[in-house]
Amino acid sequence: MTARRICFDRILPRDQRRFQRTRTDQAGRVRAIAPRHSVWVNGSRIRIRFEEGDSDVVNVVQRVAVRWTDHANLQFEFTDDPRAEIRITFDEDDGAWSYIGTDNLDIPLHAATLNLGWVDEGVILHEFGHMVGLGHEHQSPHGGIEWDEAAVIADLSGRPNYWDVDTIRHNVLRKYSVDQIHGTEFDPDSIMLYEFPPEWTRNRPEGTHENDDLSAMDRAFVRSGQMYPGRPDPDARSVFLAMGSSAESAIEAREEEALYAFEVKKAGRHFVGTEGGLGLVLALFGPGQPTRLVARDDDGGSGLNARVVAYLEPGKYYAQVRRYDPESSGEYRVGVREL
Repeated sequence: MTARRICFDRILPRDQRRFQRTRTDQAGRVRAIAPRHSVWVNGSRIRIRFEEGDSDVVNVVQRVAVRWTDHANLQFEFTDDPRAEIRITFDEDDGAWSYIGTDNLDIPLHAATLNLGWVDEGVILHEFGHMVGLGHEHQSPHGGIEWDEAAVIADLSGRPNYWDVDTIRHNVLRKYSVDQIHGTEFDPDSIMLYEFPPEWTRNRPEGTHENDDLSAMDRAFVRSGQMYPGRPDPDARSVFLAMGSSAESAIEAREEEALYAFEVKKAGRHFVGTEGGLGLVLALFGPGQPTRLVARDDDGGSGLNARVVAYLEPGKYYAQVRRYDPESSGEYRVGVREL
């Protein structure tokens, strides 16, 4: 059997035991409810630094990776800044992997956040897909792939992966228990799906085929309201909140994101949170940078409300609010105050 080169997800310790909330839709299909706590602020400029690599390889990565920004409302800035959010290595002995979305911001600046152990267009697009916040398509709850576990484990235990059983289960056999789940039907053409042989499955006699470009569904999904629709920059579209105040709002459009800005004049402990009957996800960024994650929460407040309490330095902050259940709608209130 041909050796399979498959990337693996890098998962933060806090997500190892994250409980996956699910619901059953009218068709009786179980779907993940994607809190999407790792989604970047829409319109973000993400700085990317190459820790190594010759100029020819670096140029290929730069040319290919920006295809995501043709559809997602994000900007990639390739830089030598040591504070870059994304740091790329090319270790051939470490496979291909990336942290997902804003999980990259929790990685120490001395460490890589994305590795390209082999370089071709499909792999580059796949790993940058993780970087912008997407998970593996074959682990979607919509995928319906029934694995021949013995065959999968036997193949991936050997070269070139040499994975142990726990790693194989995490990266192939299990459905996602983290929050980066496609909200679409299973897409056999997705760049986030690898080629799997028919011998690995019990219900797909054709297996899955190799994809080396973004599918129509990939492109539509990342520019949808669930991810990064075309909008002005964060400052142009945020609602300003005065310290000690709150604002009423409502979520009606599917997967709407709301952004609130506020100014901290004096360093100290601050509260940012929501009120109402909606299950909401709150991510706080700053100071001054909508790509610098401070904290996030989805149900730390009363009921299903989000609550963040953090020590904040002076500066401008952005509070990103998204619904937990993509089908929900209704009114809510968001507020900020000093403690």
